Amino acid sequence: MTIRLIMMASALGALAACQPALPESGAGAPGRGVGFDTSASARAQLDAPLMVQSQALPSSNQQNQAVQAVTSETAPVAATVSAQTNSVADDTLAALGTSGSGTSVESGRQVVNASPSNPAPVAVDNAGISDENDFGAVSGRQSIESDKARIAANRAQYAIVQPTALPSRAGGSQPNVVAYALETKHPLGTQVHRRRGFATAAKTQRNCAVYNSVDDAQLEFLTRGGPVKDRLALDPDGDGYACGWNPAKYRK
Repeated sequence: MTIRLIMMASALGALAACQPALPESGAGAPGRGVGFDTSASARAQLDAPLMVQSQALPSSNQQNQAVQAVTSETAPVAATVSAQTNSVADDTLAALGTSGSGTSVESGRQVVNASPSNPAPVAVDNAGISDENDFGAVSGRQSIESDKARIAANRAQYAIVQPTALPSRAGGSQPNVVAYALETKHPLGTQVHRRRGFATAAKTQRNCAVYNSVDDAQLEFLTRGGPVKDRLALDPDGDGYACGWNPAKYRK
């Protein structure tokens, strides 16, 4: 029993010797305790003045000199750009035929363009509309006597032109289909001239299809010996009218 107690005491002593020393946490230990190991250094940092690194600001005189230097350097550039802009604007206005005053030149006339700076044109009421039917307007500028005088002047200038003879056609002896229509009296389809040969309807139709109109066919027919002769087979019935040409429209 005694030996067992001695062995247990030895084991406890060995365990106590192996255990690390715990830090003091009492109230009398300054700067110690759980979570307060760095309290002294933290307080020293709070109490110490803050070190702010800054650059010395230039004085007001130095700032004014710098602004003047920048202005003197950029002013010529701004003036050059402004001059170039004005030159381009003038060239554009010249190309468009417009001046800066809101006017343009067209065909030697000075035309006022629409612009807020230009006055609005004067409005004219009823321009070009007659007021002859307005009794108030007419009575204000005319009287019964002046109206009679105007009517008499208009009647004096009135003239009736009498018809005269038609002028003779100048030059050449080419037949005229209108004159031929007025000279003849018989209607279309009445045989007046005798035809020899056997001109079929198909041949006549084919020959008439060559011309643009029956007037052209009748003119060619008269030129080639018609109405007595029908060399082109355009008048197979012998009425003197080629390809069904009708003189009635010229006799009205």
